[in-house]
Amino acid sequence: MNGDIAARVHTRLLSEAGSAAGPARERIVMLVREEAPLLAPTAEAELVAEVLAAVEGLGPLEALVGDPAVTDVMVNGRGDVWVEREGRLERMALVLRSGEVRGLIERIVAPLGLRADPSSPLVDARLPDGSRVHAVVPPLAVDGPCLTIRRFTARPLPLTAFTSPPVARLLAAAVRDRANVVVAGGTGAGKTTLLNALAASVPPGERIVTVEDAAELRLPQEHVVRLESRPANAEGVGRVTVRELVRNALRMRPDRIIVGECRGPEALDMLQAMNTGHEGSLTTCHANGPEDALRRLETMVLMAGVGLPLEAVREQLSSAIDLVVQVARRPGGERRVVAVAEVTVTAGGPGGPRVRRLDHGPAPAPASRPRLARTLP
Repeated sequence: MNGDIAARVHTRLLSEAGSAAGPARERIVMLVREEAPLLAPTAEAELVAEVLAAVEGLGPLEALVGDPAVTDVMVNGRGDVWVEREGRLERMALVLRSGEVRGLIERIVAPLGLRADPSSPLVDARLPDGSRVHAVVPPLAVDGPCLTIRRFTARPLPLTAFTSPPVARLLAAAVRDRANVVVAGGTGAGKTTLLNALAASVPPGERIVTVEDAAELRLPQEHVVRLESRPANAEGVGRVTVRELVRNALRMRPDRIIVGECRGPEALDMLQAMNTGHEGSLTTCHANGPEDALRRLETMVLMAGVGLPLEAVREQLSSAIDLVVQVARRPGGERRVVAVAEVTVTAGGPGGPRVRRLDHGPAPAPASRPRLARTLP
């Protein structure tokens, strides 16, 4: 019954779109009362919220995206909806029609100058709250349009949410003493959330420039400049890559550069920044372990196509990176730091730089960066 009323109100709002500046809550309340004057106040409020979600929000997904316990919302090609809640997948009773999913995708990407159609079937976007959106439409999505929303966590987590207090103190001391740190892990392991927790240990007063594909980091410091890459628009122009932003960040007088994720040639520019006076920089990469992280970074630097020999790449890695922090998602859904490793082999060593696992013991007292390197257990 309420669904029919909501549909009628929605239709009337659409018919007024040409003569009104946009649907206002007061107008929706008025239309709901005209369509159903005998509704109880609670039912009326629910109906108004449903219409608002359909017109301005994500419609039937609005309640799921607004649930603080939900970290991912997934709509599969057949319309079934799944969520990740506290690290576990749950199937919802909600089932969307193909047209509804297409409408949601269009509503998300159109204001950003993007499109999702057979000529451009893959699209990445961001919601106003920072949540990441990925959509795939036919012909690539065989069963129908697919939508994935990685929710942005508004409440930052402390380091102790990922590891024991002694390891948290060690990591905080490393960041304060300007160690260059790489956070490694798989998809959904919590790399960005851990990066945010590490960056919160940067002393106040330092100028921080963040570079991200989708602006997710929320740092408590006052002097933060946030840069976000931009994909090409519907005409195929206007793209700005993470690599271009990293180069630009070097001209902005940063004390620290934080790259949300190195996944390509920007790794070379990040290493050069770490080696040219921007100590204390932070980044993340996909890897199954600290050793794999170094190998992946080698590969990404070679992707820059500048013709550097492998020995020179390994010299850059050895002199730039101090710590690799591995984070993983446990079977129960908990995200935890599973290894902290120090890069120990200098340039020219056989096989390139290696890592030395650190004991999870008490953290050293704060000191200058060279002393920190000597006093790590």
